[in-house]
Amino acid sequence: MNRRAYLALVGSSVSASLAGCSSVRSAFSDDELCGGDDCDIGMTRNGFVPEEYEASVGETVVWKNTSDADHTVTALENGIPDDAAYFASGGYEDEETARDAWEDRGGRIGTRGTYEHTFEVPGEYTYICIPHVDGGMIGTVVVSE
Repeated sequence: MNRRAYLALVGSSVSASLAGCSSVRSAFSDDELCGGDDCDIGMTRNGFVPEEYEASVGETVVWKNTSDADHTVTALENGIPDDAAYFASGGYEDEETARDAWEDRGGRIGTRGTYEHTFEVPGEYTYICIPHVDGGMIGTVVVSE
């Protein structure tokens, strides 16, 4: 095959295959990602949208898996207020138990699945997705009075 023809063919194939690789964030607004009122925080392939969410004391926050990957919502024990209740999908009472459970897919939120938590203490809450934390899947809920 002619080298120029080959390079043109490869170049057009790469361009065509990359055309659909725009981020979900740019393709959907937060409302579209969560489907309007059925969630507050969406979970894309490797991110929480939005990464930071503002809530009020007593508010229930709903996360929804809007991707085809399994996710968790797992609070970091050193990332929540001292007197706040620990939270994790699967109902685990501490971070170590939640992380250990993930080895058997415990706490899994499947596609279109949801998880919710009611925040009773003001402060900043940092949480992760256990299988995707190395890729940067970290979120924050800031709760005010």
